[in-house]
Amino acid sequence: MINRIFGALILISAVTGMILGRGSQLAQGVLDGAADSVKLLTTMAGMILLWSGIMEIAERGGFTAVMSRVLSPALRLLFRGLPRDSRAMKLISMNVSANLLGLGNAATPFGLSAMKELKRLSPRDDTASGDMITFVVMNTASIQLMPTMIGALRQMYGSREPFVILPCVWISSACALTAGLTIAKLFGGGK
Repeated sequence: MINRIFGALILISAVTGMILGRGSQLAQGVLDGAADSVKLLTTMAGMILLWSGIMEIAERGGFTAVMSRVLSPALRLLFRGLPRDSRAMKLISMNVSANLLGLGNAATPFGLSAMKELKRLSPRDDTASGDMITFVVMNTASIQLMPTMIGALRQMYGSREPFVILPCVWISSACALTAGLTIAKLFGGGK
């Protein structure tokens, strides 16, 4: 459905541009947009590759265990059914660590692996467990201390102070996390 909507918008724009005699501006806009998208793609790919590599090194170097211990008190409150040293808890802590650094794309592999592990530990095969619901809500809220990717994009697009947004990010992500976890716990995410 969305493909048809975008296709129709593109077709209407192209036809309107030609009817109004702005074909050269339309062509220039298409070329500029393509160049900007390649620049954005390479910037984001570089950031993703860099931080994914750093997170992999951190996991192999034992950072997973350290972060699991640091985040353990808070995570144990949220995931009461998980053993402290379980693989799921380590993956969740790496996912949370990456999100805290604003590296949502680097957090994704850890999140997917954590969800598989939570599914394996779930007593019911056909229903999401409370831990799974809590993890999805927590991961979606994506609380961030340092929004690295957003800062890089803001800098790329000419912001003189790319991290001036920090207080807004902290407040909005803390509110999203609090609201999401409260609702999840009230409606069955804690069972």
